[in-house]
Amino acid sequence: MPDEPKPNSDVKKPLEFTEETPVVTTHEAAGLKYTVTTGRMPLRDDQGEIVSQMFYMAYTVDSGKGGAKRPLMFSFNGGPGSPSVWLHLGALGPKRAPMLEDGNLPPGPYDVIDNPHNWLQFTDLVFIDPIGTGFSRSRSPEEAEKNWSIQGDIESVGEFIRLYLTRNNRWNSPLYLVGESYGTTRAAGLAGYCIDRGIAFNGIVLVSSILNFQTARFNRGNDLPYVLFLPTYCATALYHGKASGVTLDQCRRFAEGPYASALAKGDKLSEKERKSVIAELSKLTGLSKTYIDFCDLRIYIQGFCKELLRDERRTVGRLDSRIKGIDDWGKGHTEEPEHDPSMSVLMPPYVSAFCGYVRSQLGYESDLEYLVFKGIKKPWDWGSAGDGHPDTSEALRQCLAKYPYMKLFVASGLYDLATPFFATEYTLAHMGLDPEVRDNFTVQEYEAGHMMYINEPCLTRLCVDVKTFVSQSQSN
Repeated sequence: MPDEPKPNSDVKKPLEFTEETPVVTTHEAAGLKYTVTTGRMPLRDDQGEIVSQMFYMAYTVDSGKGGAKRPLMFSFNGGPGSPSVWLHLGALGPKRAPMLEDGNLPPGPYDVIDNPHNWLQFTDLVFIDPIGTGFSRSRSPEEAEKNWSIQGDIESVGEFIRLYLTRNNRWNSPLYLVGESYGTTRAAGLAGYCIDRGIAFNGIVLVSSILNFQTARFNRGNDLPYVLFLPTYCATALYHGKASGVTLDQCRRFAEGPYASALAKGDKLSEKERKSVIAELSKLTGLSKTYIDFCDLRIYIQGFCKELLRDERRTVGRLDSRIKGIDDWGKGHTEEPEHDPSMSVLMPPYVSAFCGYVRSQLGYESDLEYLVFKGIKKPWDWGSAGDGHPDTSEALRQCLAKYPYMKLFVASGLYDLATPFFATEYTLAHMGLDPEVRDNFTVQEYEAGHMMYINEPCLTRLCVDVKTFVSQSQSN
């Protein structure tokens, strides 16, 4: 009699999901009484079976019978692969992760502290962790992968928003989105997706925007990022004392004028023109003429981060170029830093503070790992753009054409080398907006990096600016 086949232990059975009962807790801070609902929203397939559970934390203020008319803002971060922890414990929520005043790393251990500049003062807040981030999970790898694309991500987050509005009777509330980094890509796409499903947003807050990826992908043949990153290189060099006698306005004019023209000429650029451009780039960036010559006038972001402070044996951050990093200078010839110091300073205080806060104060107990940049198990599907340049600014333009009442607030950091402020300006100027809606945009720049709110003066100003924006966007 032949042996019976052994079960394949490598094949994982799909998880069996049942709908969770959210944990509801009440709190008070600075005279503000609020309720936090923490749980996982079930997302179902066409047969009604739960295929994914999306983790969320909803903060609502008890404002009496008119509570359903209070503004409601959905918040998420980017990555792709990031949960909502950064905006949650950095700027919006009533609690925040501890950082030094300038945004640098404090010593541990870490716990949340009160945030007097929270946005709950003027809007209810719902923090969303997309599938594969935080505590959000799918029942199988195949179901999870459906969410790991531009369109799949938009559809699942859009379904979460629909369900939340329905289950909590918030269809008549003034509605807002706030996204950071890739979260702005998602927000722009959601605006176009949701308007066709009857969900119109009063306003969208874009923090450290990237809508058109041509502005930030240093692909061969794409010279645009070299032009658009230059003002941030200049701001960084000025901050670290590597440049002097120049201004950002001067850099902007050079970037979009002589520099862009020189790059467009390619090998047709004369030797005289080349030397002139090299000299100006060196003055603006603090990099040597020799280095810029070897770069063929094209300064790659990681090369800049490694080279600017090489004489100090330090690197500068990508998310926040004010922050210096200790690198492996035993491999001093390498062109890229071994880590981003401005990301490294954030992980311990934010993740530790969140994991303690969600269990001890919000009462949500789970043995699942809170996934931060570790849950996306396959390359992100960029859709038809493929290896090219994804762009959701068109979805935003289409939404404004259909719903011209929507307002947008755009916040950029001067020291952000992930989503540079000049790249955001370029994108907004190239959306082909109808003149009627061009004034719907409010643009502000802050003396900080990608997460400008880790700098306390910027945290204060951002709260005031967004509060004004939310108030004015309801007075149409």
